[in-house]
Amino acid sequence: MPAKETYNDKVVKQFTVMTVIWGVVGMLVGVIIAAQLFWPALNFDLPFLTYGRLRPLHTNAVIFAFGGCALFATSLYVVQRTCHARLISDKLASFVFWGWQLIIVLAAVTLPLGYTEGKEYAELAWPIDILIAVVWVAYAVLFFGTIVKRRVKHIYVANWFFGAFIIAVALLHIVNSLALPTGLMHSYPIYAGAVDAMVQWWYGHNAVGFFLTAGFLGMMYYFVPRQAERPIYSYRLSIVHFWALIAIYMWAGPHHLQYTAIPDWAQSLGMVFSLVLLAPSWGGMINGIMTLSGAWHKLRTDPILKFLIVSLSFYGMSTFEGPMMSIKTVNALSHYTDWTIGHVHSGALGWVAMISIGSCYMLIPRVLNLKQMYSSKWIDYHFWVHTIGVLLYAASMWISGVGQGLMSRATNPDGTLTYAFVEIVKFTYPYYAIRLLGGVLVILGMLLMVWNMIKTFQMAKDVAPQPVLEPAAAH
Repeated sequence: MPAKETYNDKVVKQFTVMTVIWGVVGMLVGVIIAAQLFWPALNFDLPFLTYGRLRPLHTNAVIFAFGGCALFATSLYVVQRTCHARLISDKLASFVFWGWQLIIVLAAVTLPLGYTEGKEYAELAWPIDILIAVVWVAYAVLFFGTIVKRRVKHIYVANWFFGAFIIAVALLHIVNSLALPTGLMHSYPIYAGAVDAMVQWWYGHNAVGFFLTAGFLGMMYYFVPRQAERPIYSYRLSIVHFWALIAIYMWAGPHHLQYTAIPDWAQSLGMVFSLVLLAPSWGGMINGIMTLSGAWHKLRTDPILKFLIVSLSFYGMSTFEGPMMSIKTVNALSHYTDWTIGHVHSGALGWVAMISIGSCYMLIPRVLNLKQMYSSKWIDYHFWVHTIGVLLYAASMWISGVGQGLMSRATNPDGTLTYAFVEIVKFTYPYYAIRLLGGVLVILGMLLMVWNMIKTFQMAKDVAPQPVLEPAAAH
């Protein structure tokens, strides 16, 4: 009798562990630069500790290291379970894991040393960009190859979102990173001026749209129903949500360039598509939250479900706030202020981090053949510490940002500005202290998660590979 096929959970376990580790690292750098804004002397006059060098390190670490590893872990777990098939190649899976870790380490070395392309979320030097493309194509082959060998006819909706995220990110990264190398760590983009800005924010906003939204919606459509033990509220709505989201999101990028040198029609187009985007975004959020119909009582006792559902609340809030901020009259107030920072972090720490943390709390015991994490109470503590931290962070930046916008626009009867720049900085200062406190709470929650993960791994004994279920069985 032939040996029964098993799932490849080794790569899922590796990526899940690194999600937690890189989460701590990336958020710690964020706390350091938040502290530097309150106490500027904390850079100790060292070039590699300056805000300008640590800030891209922070964004790359939380998006591509923490968020990226979470997406790899969950997508490679979900695609195997929903396709009733093992990943097509263990060696390819190993290459994707180690290749991605190498990229993260290279970023952690080069960015503090000052090697940068100067493009938001795309700062890495051209040799690293090429390595990213190679690893990403390997990931695409691994994911879609597994879907091709699936043993069930149907492709579950989570895989549609993961698939769109993989294809779109490849397209975005390759087109935006096209450059002419002038040295080992330096190059010039092939685009110039306003065209470069438009290509960059087509990439930049769609990094949010596909890397930080579509991929994590793939998580939502698998892990929320699994943890709630309920079917998704409306499968039809999930399909409409998918097609509407990927059709509209691509065109919203120019809203980052309101009142700049790009054509006025492009600015207006970005605004219109951003406003239309509100409908599919809220459709997805409602679909996730309404999955709890008939199971709301579980929120009282299940801290993982709290993470997943509150993340959807932040997703709904952020996807309302974003379109509102794209309206030109609102943007005139919000742009170049801390309001934008509050918006980004309510999405990043509220939506992306919380659904990633909840999914990891589900994944860790599953890949170790355990029923649950070491301590459910610690997960609950993590939830409350994290939530309070995010609220302090976002609210302080909203108040600070609106104040900055109003003060910078205020004029005297003779047309001169009412406030000097230093007065606006003085107004902002107390809110930076509150933001720092919020960040410290978030990192404390992550340290709780690390300790819980270590104790859970210590509980696991002789983990046997899990057999691939027959297509008729539900998992």
